[in-house]
Amino acid sequence: MSEQVPQSTPEATAHPERAILVGIEPLTGESRRSMQELLQLVRAAGASPVDVVVQRRDRPDPATFIGRGKLVELAEEVIQRNVDVVVLNAELRPAQVKNLVDGLECKVLDRTELILDIFAQHAHSREGKLQVELAQLGYLLPRLVGRGVMMSRIGGGRRGGIGVRGPGETELEMDRRRLRQRITRLRRELAEVQRRRDTERAARRQSGLATASIVGYTNAGKSALLNALAASEEVSAHDRLFETLDPTVRRIQVAQGAEMLVSDTVGFIRDLPTELIAAFRATLDEVVAADFIIEVVDASDPQAAGQHEVTEETLGTLGALDKPQIMVLNKWDLVADSGQGEVLQARFREALPVSALHGNGLAALQARLAELIQRRRVQVTVQLPYDRLELLEQLHSRGRVLHTEYQSDYVVAQVEVDQDTLGRVQRYVVTDLSI
Repeated sequence: MSEQVPQSTPEATAHPERAILVGIEPLTGESRRSMQELLQLVRAAGASPVDVVVQRRDRPDPATFIGRGKLVELAEEVIQRNVDVVVLNAELRPAQVKNLVDGLECKVLDRTELILDIFAQHAHSREGKLQVELAQLGYLLPRLVGRGVMMSRIGGGRRGGIGVRGPGETELEMDRRRLRQRITRLRRELAEVQRRRDTERAARRQSGLATASIVGYTNAGKSALLNALAASEEVSAHDRLFETLDPTVRRIQVAQGAEMLVSDTVGFIRDLPTELIAAFRATLDEVVAADFIIEVVDASDPQAAGQHEVTEETLGTLGALDKPQIMVLNKWDLVADSGQGEVLQARFREALPVSALHGNGLAALQARLAELIQRRRVQVTVQLPYDRLELLEQLHSRGRVLHTEYQSDYVVAQVEVDQDTLGRVQRYVVTDLSI
């Protein structure tokens, strides 16, 4: 069964590659949503989908994924429609890739490699490029033979395109030993990145400010929300999948006298490749280290509830599900008076309807954040000797000094501070009154 796909004009190339999308389940329910998402991914990679082909099977064929008969049928369509690449909505085994390339005589990509390719397009910083290359090489290593066959098949025709970005042909010429050496070097460099990020996070902790990490499905509007909270346009925010790879940390004011640090990081997606989670650990640790989580859901997406489920699964994988969370139903202006809006509000009663684009609902979000910050603070009275007045300066900069009284031997101050700052002055506390 096949389904015609309307043509699109991707931004990536003037003459986009022609692609056929292939799945093995009926186009209903979860399977249909997964194929629709694959369609978005292919377009985001810069290709032009010309057909969606679905093979009705109980399980994938171990040799060719789609079965020998379907392979012959698909090979004929590849020739007739001048197709450059076939994309399968699954993670293929190395033998399946080789057999499909042999049978189709064109590029063959699976879902994981497609996502890696999109990441390669959006990696601009040195850190981002290191992380993407590590993920690509880790995925390539067991598939080296099949990919080598594929590259030799397309070598005489049009070069480039999806599936050959990032490590590209140079790494494909390496043997496994050299490939492993490159992976080892990348891991060492990323370990240095990890140490640097740990140092940066420790420095941010010194500020005494609460931290929040914005998470959510790719293209849900996370960067737009960060820009809205910070009242700036410094963070790149476009209507594209995986627009943000490198984390951005901004200092924002959520209420009078209440500031915090908010980070934006890579978007999640269904079946996010494990290679990416491992490679982007230094980046995703921003989520793990945060005090709070701001989950952004695209309220206008028919699969908004599914986005939330994927985000929860990914947070569970990262070990960050136990953190206080605020759910934001972004793009609310598109569903405010619709049945979908009513369904989402009924299901997620604590969620805040927000439009990052127009600023609607931001005040409620800031108030909720201020409330979380307040819960982290305690009110205490400290008795500081005059030779430790630098601590009073820290209390001014890291918290709120409510009252100060200068006595003969001490300065007595009533202050409101977070737990980190409290630890610095604990020995001088004379009363400890939690609020």
